[in-house]
Amino acid sequence: MNFHIEYEREADGRWLAEVPELPGVLTYGVSANEAMAKAETLALRVLAERIEIGESQPVPISIEFVAA
Repeated sequence: MNFHIEYEREADGRWLAEVPELPGVLTYGVSANEAMAKAETLALRVLAERIEIGESQPVPISIEFVAA
């Protein structure tokens, strides 16, 4: 399973990062690295919760960073 973290700078200077394949995985940071790290952490938490509740099975994943 492949996930992409898309990130961009907002007009107010904050960085936005999201994982389009996982609805709701959207984070902000003061730097691109911070926003992407938060998005990766949140994506892993979402996947772990899905496995815990039996919504999906464990699968190998890879994460790719994409500038928007």
